[in-house]
Amino acid sequence: MRRAGFSGYLNIAGGCSRKSLAERRRFFEISRGPIIEIDAVLNLCIELNYGKKENIQKLGELMQRTFSMLTKMLG
Repeated sequence: MRRAGFSGYLNIAGGCSRKSLAERRRFFEISRGPIIEIDAVLNLCIELNYGKKENIQKLGELMQRTFSMLTKMLG
């Protein structure tokens, strides 16, 4: 999950440094992949009882908001 978090963050940062809109969009699109990976890990955490379900679900909600914001940045 840590690797996916860093990957998403760094792709957003890389996209922000691009001059063309097409390049920025591509980096933002790539950054959504690790967000989906985090969602999968959170689902596993719930199934394996790695924490309180309520806390993990709150993280899932934040992940969904992040994905939504990235999607809007592509539009």
